[in-house]
Amino acid sequence: MIEDDLELAEILTEFLEQYDFQVTTEDDPFKALSILKLEKFDAVILDLTLPGMDGLEVCEAIRSRQNIPIIISSARSDVTDKINALELGADDYLPKPYDPRELVSRIHSVLRRYDAVSIAASESACDFKLNESAMQISYKNRPIELTNAEYGILAHMIKKQGMVVSREDLIHNVSAINEDSSNKSIDVMMGRIRNKLGDKALIESIRGIGYKLLK
Repeated sequence: MIEDDLELAEILTEFLEQYDFQVTTEDDPFKALSILKLEKFDAVILDLTLPGMDGLEVCEAIRSRQNIPIIISSARSDVTDKINALELGADDYLPKPYDPRELVSRIHSVLRRYDAVSIAASESACDFKLNESAMQISYKNRPIELTNAEYGILAHMIKKQGMVVSREDLIHNVSAINEDSSNKSIDVMMGRIRNKLGDKALIESIRGIGYKLLK
């Protein structure tokens, strides 16, 4: 939960914990983005009025890095804010004040939608076998020899199969890639991955953006 009203955050946290949610609260948007990069969460509850950085910018930054449910929780009632938030990748917009029970229902709703997408993606990715604990990927039952960076790229692409993945997304989300890496170095690694898969058409280049692993 990214919320600078600490009293409200405490109330919501105590309420959500009654429904077996574990909540991490941060009132500094810059720290929150750092935490999101280092730790795995199931959803984000995001206020729009934050110190030092507008919540819409935070929403855009989160969505550019990862595919995670984002629920906006804001007292800003301007319909433009709601439209902008949804266009920037928010999944839901809950105007304050609201009954905390509605927040619980909204969280359950977005998690169900994301679970359904994940199941569909895993079914469509049946040619790939991803063993994260062993850092091993097989394609059509054939293990692929990959460097750590190549493994990280392909694993991320498999999780987002059918979606366009930007080079910046890969740089931010693959730990084996240096954040100072250039787009050219990503392209070189992607070329090596294509060769190792033995099917260069499997990964489509999206001009000016990045790549897409085809279904």
